[in-house]
Amino acid sequence: MFLSRESSWFLSSSPMSRPRKSPPYPTKFLSHEPLRMAVAAFATLNARVQPLDRGDRYEDPLLDALESGVIAKVAGGGSQLLPGGNEIEYCCIDLDIFDLKRGVPLITSILERAGAPRGSYLSYTVDDQSHRIPFGQTDGIAIYLNGTDLPDTVYQECDVNYIIAEIDRLLDGVGSYQSYWQGPTETGLYVYGSSRDVMRRLLAGLLDTYPLCKGARVVDLPDSIENGG
Repeated sequence: MFLSRESSWFLSSSPMSRPRKSPPYPTKFLSHEPLRMAVAAFATLNARVQPLDRGDRYEDPLLDALESGVIAKVAGGGSQLLPGGNEIEYCCIDLDIFDLKRGVPLITSILERAGAPRGSYLSYTVDDQSHRIPFGQTDGIAIYLNGTDLPDTVYQECDVNYIIAEIDRLLDGVGSYQSYWQGPTETGLYVYGSSRDVMRRLLAGLLDTYPLCKGARVVDLPDSIENGG
């Protein structure tokens, strides 16, 4: 039943570590344009997403939009875990911004279109003055599937990937599955959309009838980052 993952207290990645159809940073920009001062910025996403899911959903759209390297570029990313456990609390995308006037609204709008939750923000410092630009429009819920107490036949015959596919089908136009967490006794599925109440209502039938969902906990995810960021 469980989805596989590697556990770590801090997870980080570079956009260069994931295969892409074309290089994210053009050689021409790196080789021939004069060096320009970049402002280091951090897009902190109030999203519980695994590194690969963060890359697919959030980093790739940024890489595509910033491919020219004129406005900004993606420099990397990481994930922060909740205290005392191995469940992700939030994640971050590191950016170098060359044009703040165009870059800040472009970056935040791309991340919002990708499904960034409320409580996300873009932070940077200019002339010793710190700036924090909030963004995000989705609400989050977590569905924690019971991984130990159901009959063995349920784990043998049911498929968590069916649940994920049904979540996306039932929430079409309202929300979507974004990522997961594998714990010692539960598997968490993280779902984000325009309304928690609507998502709960649309998913109620699936959670009530599919055997692998029996005894599942549905928890509202916080609208802000509670332990740092």
